[in-house]
Amino acid sequence: MKLLLLAMMLCMVAAAQTNSTHKTRKAQPKSGNRSQAVSCRSDDFMRDSLALSPVSASQAGYHLHTDPLTQQTVELDAQLDDFSPAAIEHQRKFYSAWQECKRTRVSVQDAVDWQLIDDQIALNLLDLNQIRSYQHNPTIYVELVGNAFFLPLTQDYASKEIRLGHVLARIEQIPRFVQQAKAMLVDADPIYVKVAVEENDGNIDLIQSDIKEQIGDNAELSAKYRKLAPAAIAALKDFSQWLQQDLGKRPNPRSWRLGKELYDAKFKYVMETGITPEQVLASAENEMKNVRAQMLEIALPLHAQMYPGSGDYADLPARERENKIISEVLAKIADDHVQPDQLIDHVKQDLDGIIRFIREKKIVGLSDRENLKVIPTPVFMRGVYSVAGFHQAPPLEPEAEAEYWVTPIDPRAPQEKVESKLREYNNWVLKWLSIHEALPGHYIQFEHANSVEPKERRLLRSVLGNGAYIEGWAEYVAQVMMEEGFLNHDPRFVLSMKKIRLRVLANAILDVRMHTMNMTDDEALDLMMNSAFQTRAEAEGKLQRAKLTSTQLPTYYVGINEWWDLHHKYEAAKGKDFNLMEFHNAALDQGPLPVPLLEKILLPPSGKP
Repeated sequence: MKLLLLAMMLCMVAAAQTNSTHKTRKAQPKSGNRSQAVSCRSDDFMRDSLALSPVSASQAGYHLHTDPLTQQTVELDAQLDDFSPAAIEHQRKFYSAWQECKRTRVSVQDAVDWQLIDDQIALNLLDLNQIRSYQHNPTIYVELVGNAFFLPLTQDYASKEIRLGHVLARIEQIPRFVQQAKAMLVDADPIYVKVAVEENDGNIDLIQSDIKEQIGDNAELSAKYRKLAPAAIAALKDFSQWLQQDLGKRPNPRSWRLGKELYDAKFKYVMETGITPEQVLASAENEMKNVRAQMLEIALPLHAQMYPGSGDYADLPARERENKIISEVLAKIADDHVQPDQLIDHVKQDLDGIIRFIREKKIVGLSDRENLKVIPTPVFMRGVYSVAGFHQAPPLEPEAEAEYWVTPIDPRAPQEKVESKLREYNNWVLKWLSIHEALPGHYIQFEHANSVEPKERRLLRSVLGNGAYIEGWAEYVAQVMMEEGFLNHDPRFVLSMKKIRLRVLANAILDVRMHTMNMTDDEALDLMMNSAFQTRAEAEGKLQRAKLTSTQLPTYYVGINEWWDLHHKYEAAKGKDFNLMEFHNAALDQGPLPVPLLEKILLPPSGKP
C-alpha cells in the first residue's frame, strides 16, 4: 500500500523549482508581487497548497517556500502544521477559491493534471466541510507528529546537523500542536482513541531513543535537545492520557462509519471514475463465488497428495466441502513459514529472485537508482500498516531513499496470534507481498513516476496520484508475474494468489458494507475467515483498518480491473506488435493517473498507440 501521510484536508503537492533548490538554505524571492487573485496555474496551486502542510512538504522534497505576497521565505522542514481555527478556515477559503478559478486547458496532458487537482480540491473540501476528520479522528495528529520527525531523519536533503536542527525545531512546537489538537477534537470513536494511543507511544519513543541517538555527542544539538525534549515528551504523554480519560469518555461519539451519503461522495473523488459503490459490491460478491470454484479445482489434486486416504469429502454439502478441502490445503501451505526473528531477512532474500525473474521475462523496466531499503515499519504507523507498506522517495528528490516497510512480529504478542500472522504470511504469500509492495509493484511504479518531466507535472501526479491506479498496478502486476511463470507455476503459489484475489474482493465488500450497510464485526470476520480463508490475525487487522480508513480498501479491486481492461485494449490495438514490457513502461511513465484518463493518452481516438 502506498504511504499516505496527509490528514484528509491537506494536499501533498510539490513546488516549482523557481522557489527551491536541493540542499540549500536560502531561496531568491520572485521578482514583483503576485496578484492576490488566484492565477489558475497548476504549479502555483502545487506550491501554495503544499505550504499549508509543512510535514507533507518534507515528504514531497519541498523545503523552502516563498510567500507570493510577502516574498518571505520559510524553511518548511522546521515547521509543524497549524491546526488553529484560523488555519482551518484559511484552508477552506484557499480550496474554495481554487475551485472557482477558470483554467485554460491546452492539451490532454494539462486536462489530466487539472482533473487530479479538481478531485483533490473536492475531496479536501468534503472533509473540511462535512466529514470533518480533524474534529473526530485523533490518529491524524499522532501520525502527522511521527512523520514530522521521521522524514527529516531518513531523507538526505541537507547535512545531518541541519536536518536534526529541523527535527528539534519541530519538537519545540509539539506543546502548541497538542493544545491545538485537543481544542479541535470534539469526540472520537473508541477505535480511533485506541490506535492513536498505541501510535503515540511510537512518537514518544522516537524522541527518547532515535532522535537522541542521532544527535549523539554534538554539543550544540544536545543542549537544545535537553532543553526542548522534556516539554515535548510531557505534552505527548499528556495527550495520550487526555485521549483515554477525556476524549475517549465523551458520550455519543460519532461513529467511524461514514454512512452512505458521505461514503458515496468520497468514493467518487477517490476512485476518479464513474463506478459506484453498489456496482463494486455486486461485482465483487459475484466474483468471489467464481474464484472459490477455481481454488477448489486447484486444491483437489493437492489435497490428494497432502492428505492421502482422506477422500474428497463428496458426502458434504457443496460449500462445506469447498471450505474443508481448500482450508486443509491452505493449512499445509501455511506450515511453510519463517520464524518471527527471520521475517525481514527472508523478505530481503526473496527480492533477489524476484528481480532475476523480472529481468528474464522482461516484465517492466527496472530502476537505475537502486535506492530501495527494507526496514521495519515505524511504530507510529503500525496501526494502519500492520503487515507492510511502501514509502516512496520524495518526488523532488528521486535519488533519495525509498523504503519497503515490513512490520516486525511484536515480541509481546501471544504465541497464538504470532503463529496466526506467520501462517497468513507464509513463505508463498511473502513473495506476493514483496511483489506488491516493492518489485515490480509500488517501488517500480513510483520510480517511473519519479522520472516524469517536467518536474511540476511529476510532483503533481506523484503526490496526487490515483489510488486505484496505484493499488491496482501492484495487484495486476503480481498476477502478470504468476501468469508469466513465476515459481514455475507451482500450484501452491497459484492457490495462494487466488487467496489474495479473494482478499481483494473481501476488501471491497468489507469497506462498502461496513461504512454504508452497518455490517457488524462478526459478519466482517465471518466474511474474511470463512469466505476468504484468512487467519484470525489477518482478519482482525483488516477489520481495524476498515474502521480507520474509508474508500481505500476498494481501490485494489477497482484498480486491478481497470489495469486488465487497459492491457487488453492496448494489446488489441497493437496486435502482433504488442510487447508486455513496452506497455508497462508506457503506462507507468505517465505517473499514477486515473486509468480511464491514462487510456486517453495511450490510446488516442485518432489512431494506434
